[in-house]
Amino acid sequence: MEDVLDVYIRPYNPYYPQVCMDETNRQLIKETRIPLPMEPGQEQRYDYEYERNGVCNLFMFYAPLEEGWRHVKVTDRRTKQDWAHAMRELSDVHFPDAIKIVVVMDNLNTHTPGSFYEAFEPAEAKRLVDRFEFHYTPKHGSWLNMAEIELSALTQQCLDRRIPDQVTLAP
Repeated sequence: MEDVLDVYIRPYNPYYPQVCMDETNRQLIKETRIPLPMEPGQEQRYDYEYERNGVCNLFMFYAPLEEGWRHVKVTDRRTKQDWAHAMRELSDVHFPDAIKIVVVMDNLNTHTPGSFYEAFEPAEAKRLVDRFEFHYTPKHGSWLNMAEIELSALTQQCLDRRIPDQVTLAP
């Protein structure tokens, strides 16, 4: 726990951005009937029947010291390769000028440097491993990960409805 807390008290440095990462899945649900429209004093009404349309994964990246920067990446699955590609995007698209990206995340089996070697050629994997400094939340301390709080807010404010497909889910 102290390791993660030590990361959080580091001063802001644009060349060593701190990014919290977490992930969750969402069931995609289609309507089988057109909802009844909203009327004065009556909310829009949905039928209890629905059609399952699969599941997708959301990677949440949150950089609290970067003026609250956050990014959600939607993927079909949650494999080691999906994580490695999301991390490469974090490195090369979102923080290309960083010397090293400090990442706080849970200790899931996909969140390891070895995932880069399963997804990319050895030279690319080594380049990416060298771009990150990983810090893992303790087994029963995932609440220390600020990205988990961001995912909770996203779920309660935006994802608390039926979402039919990834196009509707992704911005």
